[in-house]
Amino acid sequence: MITAQEYAQLRTLMEYRISKTSVDFHRYLYYTINWNNRLIGIKGCRGVGKTTLLLQHIKETFADRSQVLYVSLDNLWFKAHDVAELVQYHYTHGGMYVFFDEIQCYPDWQFLLKNIYDNYPDMYVVYTGSSMLQIHAHEGDLSRRVRSYTLYGMSFREFMQLEGCDVGKAVALEELLTNHTTIATNIFTKVKVLPLFERYLKHGYYPFYQAEADGFGERLQTVIKRVIEEDVPMVEDVDFSTLQKVQKMLVVLAERVPLQPKMAELFRVLDTNRNTGMKMLYLLERASMLALYSSEIRSLKSLIKPDKIYLDNTNLMYALSQHVDEGTLRETFFYNQLKVLHEILLPKQGDFLVDNQYLFEVGGASKTFEQIKDQPNSFLAVDDVEMGVGNRIPLWMFGLLY
Repeated sequence: MITAQEYAQLRTLMEYRISKTSVDFHRYLYYTINWNNRLIGIKGCRGVGKTTLLLQHIKETFADRSQVLYVSLDNLWFKAHDVAELVQYHYTHGGMYVFFDEIQCYPDWQFLLKNIYDNYPDMYVVYTGSSMLQIHAHEGDLSRRVRSYTLYGMSFREFMQLEGCDVGKAVALEELLTNHTTIATNIFTKVKVLPLFERYLKHGYYPFYQAEADGFGERLQTVIKRVIEEDVPMVEDVDFSTLQKVQKMLVVLAERVPLQPKMAELFRVLDTNRNTGMKMLYLLERASMLALYSSEIRSLKSLIKPDKIYLDNTNLMYALSQHVDEGTLRETFFYNQLKVLHEILLPKQGDFLVDNQYLFEVGGASKTFEQIKDQPNSFLAVDDVEMGVGNRIPLWMFGLLY
């Protein structure tokens, strides 16, 4: 049974965490969530700011927090106490809102949420999950009840805002393509964009970079290790040697991406078979470690061979490889920023086909249209320039889309 003292202690911890939460900067998703839904799920890879988003919402929405309870289920207290009993105590003492952080740490969490939703029809529940693998695997059990959102890492636009540069709202892709010169002028007259862009590529995708300073690389290495050693075993029955192979796969790919993979050669290096190797690839993609890029839309059920493989974001490139290829860096950034809101396929000509409508070639300042000449709706995403002209658009500007 939950005692009044235990309940009070949890609430004290909640108030402490809220008091330490800044509301000076909000992630893009904060403004798109419909908080009126009874059951809301916010998933995202480790370190992208889900906890801060929850605490900001509580701090700014509830002047009287007597009806609110926030708990993080990675708290050791829950090893010996039942969450369902805590919810019942909260509800019978006037509680109407529950915020669960790190939901994946609680066994059979999907059944817990289903029961709360069904048993307390006037209660509102929001949860976050850092294990993208486990959330993907079990969220289907809640599909008729939950409104689910995904929080990606920071865009370049958000990074600039967090650095104190007000560059305005996100820009729609169509507006960027037609009006990029004006948009760029309004930004680079306020701030030196290119030095900031270089910093973003190295450490700007994860909001925790501000708190880590020189320790960012070590923190990101820890995130990667937790994904492989904690998240993968939650959804796959794997032994230690397989986990070692998953880690090796990530390092091997970090040194080679992007590549049009010879899967047999890759699996031979890893000493594994095709089925296990393909599972590893897709596990790492769902864990936001890799981006698998194909010429066709993939079925959710089929594990087709990817045509190209990238690391998920440029920060991972610097964390996992001693040598970062400049061309790969540019393509990884472009793919990472566009995938949040757009469908991307591998075209017969050029680098990226976006929304089956816009064709892009990515390169340095000297890049020409030679490879995509005479193609309709074709554009260059060009690095190392502040401002573009016509269909030549600065690469950094594709970080303004969310």
